[in-house]
Amino acid sequence: MAVAYEQIADDLRRSIRAGELAAGDRLASESKLAEQYRKSVPTVRQALRVLQSEGLIEKLHGRGNFVRRPRTVAKRTNSRHQWEKDRAREPRAKRLKTGATEHDTGLGVQDLVFLASYREIKADDRLAEIFCVPAGSALVERTYRTRYAAESAPFTLVTSYLVRALVEENPDLLDETKEPWPGGTQNQLFTVGIELGRIDEKVTARPPSPEEADELELPPGTSVIVLQKISYDINDRAVEMSDVVLPGDRTEMYFTTPLERW
Repeated sequence: MAVAYEQIADDLRRSIRAGELAAGDRLASESKLAEQYRKSVPTVRQALRVLQSEGLIEKLHGRGNFVRRPRTVAKRTNSRHQWEKDRAREPRAKRLKTGATEHDTGLGVQDLVFLASYREIKADDRLAEIFCVPAGSALVERTYRTRYAAESAPFTLVTSYLVRALVEENPDLLDETKEPWPGGTQNQLFTVGIELGRIDEKVTARPPSPEEADELELPPGTSVIVLQKISYDINDRAVEMSDVVLPGDRTEMYFTTPLERW
């Protein structure tokens, strides 16, 4: 038999899923809920914590508990890399029409808010090993945030790295004001004569850091998906590496692997 807080959580959950409590609706105060269910305020708070952990409600400081608005889901497939390569050499006008985030979410360019910042850093041991360059070599670190204009949290937290010596032939690739770049990284690399031959991705999951949870507006208890992406040119040289943090509550990842026939 369900304990008292579970019964309250079950009833509120049913009301939310049935649409009786709509996205953005404010729940009754804790004291009113305690009166309604004839239970103590601590019991009600325990029920509300359950619904917060499920991402169904959110508590706004000084305002109360609200039914959480569903966030836009990003569906990320491994076929996106070939899609990006196919369009890397398309005319600029065609590349301007859509990008990777639009591809993953179904949103339009006009629906998105994009932020990018660049800085030069020195390669630490990890990055030096990935790029096969001496530690301390100059890299371009690029930080990206893209969000739906109707929402406040970005879809991902992206930090990308390029070896400066490989891309400095095109000064635009060192200039953050040129972002968002139509055609993305594959087109950027194409402008300096680099063609990608393969992309390796390593996927893990972990609890978010406090900063990640805050920026991604994650419900309590939600994990993040961590993606390390390394892009290699046709000569098997690592030319770009990205650390991508994806919110576990609104990211779907699909992998399709063609199999050879017997």
